[in-house]
Amino acid sequence: MPTPFRAVLACTLVLVFALDARAERAIPFQPGEKLVYSLRWGPIPAGQAVLEVLPMETILGTQSRHFRMYAKTNSFVDIFYKVRDLVDAYTDQAMTHSVLYRKKQWEGSYKRDITVTFNQDALTARYENIVNGPKEPIKISPGTFDPLSVFYSFRLMELSENAVINSPVTDGAKFVMGEARVVKKERVKVPAGEFETFLVEPDLQHLGGVFKKSKNAKLKIWVTADPRRIPVKIKSKVAVGHFNAVLIEVSP
Repeated sequence: MPTPFRAVLACTLVLVFALDARAERAIPFQPGEKLVYSLRWGPIPAGQAVLEVLPMETILGTQSRHFRMYAKTNSFVDIFYKVRDLVDAYTDQAMTHSVLYRKKQWEGSYKRDITVTFNQDALTARYENIVNGPKEPIKISPGTFDPLSVFYSFRLMELSENAVINSPVTDGAKFVMGEARVVKKERVKVPAGEFETFLVEPDLQHLGGVFKKSKNAKLKIWVTADPRRIPVKIKSKVAVGHFNAVLIEVSP
C-alpha cells in the first residue's frame, strides 16, 4: 500500500525560496510553536502530522534552532500500513543554512535511520545510514537547507502574486535548486479557522519518489498571507493518488 507520508516530507522539500529575498525582521516562530495537520489519502482519513519548534541547542559547536516533524497513521490504517516518521532539523541561529538533519522512518516493513551533517566551510553535506554507514560527501551551495528547515526559512520571506523564487536544498543524497511560483491570493477555510492565503505551486521536476513517477503530478500549498507564513492546506495529485493535509490546530 502506498503511503502519503513520503509526500508530506517531499512537500517540505519544495518549499524552497531565495535567502536574499528575506526581509530584515523578527523571526515569526519561536520555541513552543506547534502546528497539527489532519491527513487524508483520497477519501480515507489516514493520520496526523505535527510540526514543532523546540528549544535552541548547541549542535556541532553551533548555537542552533531545532525543528521537528512527526507523522503517524491512525489505528485503522495501521492495520494495513503502519507509519511512524520522525524528523529533526537544526539550523544556525540566524537561519542562513542547515547544520544537522536526522530522520527515523518506519513505513510498513521499511525502516531507515539517517543523519545528514552539513559542513558550511567546505560546502558539503554527508549522508549516513545507521546500517550502511556514511557515504561520500556531496557538494552544496551557500545557504543550503535540509527538507524540513527549508520550510521554516521560507516563513521569513515576503511573498507577492506571480513571484517565482528558488533556493538550494538537499537531503544528503541529492542536491537540487528548487523553484516555486506564487499564483494568487485566496481565502480558505480549514478546521483551524479561515485565512487569507497565498497559493504556492512548487516545480516538481527535480523531485523523486511519488512525484517523479507521475507525469501530471501537482502540488498546491496555501500559506497564510501574514508575517507567520503558515501552510494551512496542502493538496497533491501524484502517481499513487490524491493526498491532502489541513491545519487543525495552531499553538500558541
